[in-house]
Order: sequence, then structure tokens, then C-alpha cells
Amino acid sequence: MTELRGTYTVMVTAYDAAGSVDLGAMARFTDWQVREGIHGLIPLGSTGEFLSMTAEERRAIAKCVIDTAAGRVPVLIGAGAERTEDVIDNCRMAAELGADGVMIIPPFYSTPTHDELLRHYERIAAATDLPIMLYNNPATANVDLTPPLVARLAEIEHVDYIKESTMDVTRVRDIIDLCGDKMGVFGGIMGFESFVNGAIGWVAVGSNIMPAAFARLFTLTADDKDYDAARALYREILPIIRLVGGHRYVSATKAALAIMGLPMGEPRAPRLPLPEADRPELHAALKAVGLMPERIPALA
Repeated sequence: MTELRGTYTVMVTAYDAAGSVDLGAMARFTDWQVREGIHGLIPLGSTGEFLSMTAEERRAIAKCVIDTAAGRVPVLIGAGAERTEDVIDNCRMAAELGADGVMIIPPFYSTPTHDELLRHYERIAAATDLPIMLYNNPATANVDLTPPLVARLAEIEHVDYIKESTMDVTRVRDIIDLCGDKMGVFGGIMGFESFVNGAIGWVAVGSNIMPAAFARLFTLTADDKDYDAARALYREILPIIRLVGGHRYVSATKAALAIMGLPMGEPRAPRLPLPEADRPELHAALKAVGLMPERIPALA
């Protein structure tokens, strides 16, 4: 089994001008991410708008990313769904296409109890041999995978990783203390802070825009232990981390990529494109990190 570690981009999904999935653009974007040095890729996560796509479209995107990556970096497929059987089907699809693992957010409407969550993941794990990355995002899932609950889930075979997407980095410390080597922790929002607390990776949104720098931050912190250089790089990329934070993680990312000459289309409804009122901040962030083309005037 491939050990998963490093900075993984939770990828935006490419659409054409008509709003259809654009596999050509998706392949080009995937190849660019790999060539820039990203450590891993995760299509069909929240940033990939997985809930706004059909099953056929999700399969096409998964196949495109896996085939284009061609084993150069690990690819995990976002496999979350409300119904346990649908998650199992998504995991089987991922395995059939050659994925290296799956990322699974808890059911996001039914607010399952701890016992229901345990049974949910037990059934999924029994149906797949792929490594499973739990995805804790209580702001969207309506469920909080607390460290004690994660410790129980870590006893399930194949449940090997977690993306911890709260602002509380003590979660990283507590999961490691409770689970030991049974659970590899990836930061979701707080990348640098999570590395310092022992995380082995980061599932990042901003690396859609700056894959090389976001990957370098992990290497400097987790591998080189060069905290001064890592802190300096962290400060450099903070404008992008802040830009894609909160509700505009899809719209701001796609707007930035369009300016950079990597158009990925507009978000799908009900999401809207980045509002004009947010464009000055977008341009300022890109200018701050050196990604603002001279032909695009920076706005005050």
C-alpha cells in the first residue's frame, strides 16, 4: 500500500462555457499539478462540487485524473454520499479505475449518532480494500468526528487517515495521542499549524493555485524541520489561503485560475461566480504572491 503523506490538492472540477464537464481542461490541470510538484490529488471533494454532478460525470472526472496522473502521484477519490450503499458503490468505482484511496465525509443530512457512524464506516471498509481517509468537516457535514470518536473509527481495518478540517489544531495533537500509528492525520484548513503538531499531510484548496509552494511548505516543515524557512513561506502564501477560505473556496479558486490562464469554468448552481465586490481582494492576493499578469490591472 502506498503511504499517503504531503500536500494533496482537493481539486476544482473543469467545466466548459456551456457548463458541461471539460475532460480536456481537467487533464491539462491534472498534469500541471503533477509537474508543479504536488504530492497527491483528490478530485470529487467539496471543492470539486461533487454534489453538483451526476454519477456519470463523477466517474468521468475520476477516470480522467487517475489516467492523467498515471501513477506519478497518489489519487484519492472523494466518495462521500448520504446513503451507505452509494458510498460503497463510489468506492468500488474508485477501485475499478485504479485509485489509491478514497476520502469519505460522513452522511451530511441525517446527523447520524456515533453508533450509526461506526456501522456506516464498518460496512464501507468491509466492501473495499482501498485506504479510507475520513473527512471531518462539521461546518458542512452536520457531524463532528471528535478525537475520541476517531479513535474508535481507527480500529476499523482500512480506516487509515483523516482530513481534520476544523480550526482547532489541538485536534491533530489529540488524534495522534489517542490513535498512535493507526491514523495518519492530514490538516484540512490549518496546514502549517497541523504539520507542527505532527500531521503527515495537508488536503489543501490553495494548492489548486500554487501547488509548488504548498507542497514546498510541507517539505520544509515535516521533512527538513526548517521552521524559519517554512514560516517565511507560510507568510508568503497566506494571501491565497485567506482568499479561498470560507464560502468562496470554489468561486475564488476558479476566478484565480482563469486570470492565471488556466480556465476551469464557472461554478455550478446553486453556487455563483465570484462577486465583483470580491475581485479587488482576488487581484490583490494574486499580486501579493506574484501571480497577477501585467495585462490585468490590480484594483485598489
